[in-house]
Amino acid sequence: MDGGRPGWRACVLGGAVFAVCMAGTTLPTPLYPLYQDEFGFSELTVTVVYALYAFAVIGVLLLVGDASDAVGRRPVLLCGLGFAAVSAVCFLCATGLGWLYAGRLLSGLSAGLFTGAATAYVMELAPRGGAARATFVATAANMGGLGCGPLLSGVLAEYAPWPLYLPFVAHLALVAASAVVLLRLAETVRERRPLRAVRPQRPALPPRVRAVFGPAATAAFVGFALFGVFTSVSPAFLAESLDVDDHAVSGLIVALAFFSSTAGQLAVGRVGVRRSLPLGCGVLLAGLALLAGALRWDQMPLLVASALVGGIGQGLAFRGALSEVAEASPEHRRAAVISTLFVVAYAGISLPVIGVGLLTGPIGLEGAGLVFITCMAILVVTAAAYLVRRPAPARA
Repeated sequence: MDGGRPGWRACVLGGAVFAVCMAGTTLPTPLYPLYQDEFGFSELTVTVVYALYAFAVIGVLLLVGDASDAVGRRPVLLCGLGFAAVSAVCFLCATGLGWLYAGRLLSGLSAGLFTGAATAYVMELAPRGGAARATFVATAANMGGLGCGPLLSGVLAEYAPWPLYLPFVAHLALVAASAVVLLRLAETVRERRPLRAVRPQRPALPPRVRAVFGPAATAAFVGFALFGVFTSVSPAFLAESLDVDDHAVSGLIVALAFFSSTAGQLAVGRVGVRRSLPLGCGVLLAGLALLAGALRWDQMPLLVASALVGGIGQGLAFRGALSEVAEASPEHRRAAVISTLFVVAYAGISLPVIGVGLLTGPIGLEGAGLVFITCMAILVVTAAAYLVRRPAPARA
């Protein structure tokens, strides 16, 4: 069977390429304590390095978020893989903080090119009538890839030599294999236009998308903010408050949140898209409460539980949001609309994380985390209340 033709095999292969790219974006997470020891920077710097990635993603989504609608999915994704490879090289060459900034910036450019384009591509590679399953493949590849990154680097850093080098060598090999796979897959954009047709875009939504976008975007913001804090702050919390210096454990806890998101996405098929958004908001709130308990009482079991529960809530809400938004979008605007949703989601990764970093100095990691949790709880309760009063419209 030809893997290049649209079908479930091509859909899964496209998802695998998506996962490889996203794994590279979280690969450095368990390694930040090692970089802190090596280069001597503060926890605030860690959050800024992390947020720089999110700002790069947002910039790409705003400037060329609809590029794949014009020039085709594969050229944009190949460019994204190129940025991922150069990012890995920056980390391999790192002799100071500037290399980390460059690596994270390039990683953000890669993710920005992939998020909207790869999500639309995976959905378009699926057979007719398979939209629901294809949405799961796309979101699972996204979150599963994000989870594989810290797990891979954490295990290699703890149990293999060259902890600051081997993870990036492994990722370079995976990126090269992904490029070969991508070149064998079919292009799904039928009427392509030249690159000059791509214009910077303000976040804008077709009228029929607007009714579902508000609560969907709010839930995405909170879910990604929770993941942002987990990936940027949890290694320091484990080391400083729980005396856990095992990089594999650090990577596993971060990975649990992303893998639990995939489980939450799978559950949408049982609970239904209409109910997944308000249910996801409720479960997200429970995850935030568990994280508050972990910070307040320095409890590892509560931290693990918050990763599991918060991840499930994020997955429920995110797949429901993406399904509603993608289904309501005109085909020729789908990647652009999905990119707008990701702009909001990645704002959730960047802004709250920087806020936590700024507050860590004056009030400590626990206090900063509790302020963050309070703000996110208010947002998620507001979104849930809106959804209860005015449920998302049924699919056309």
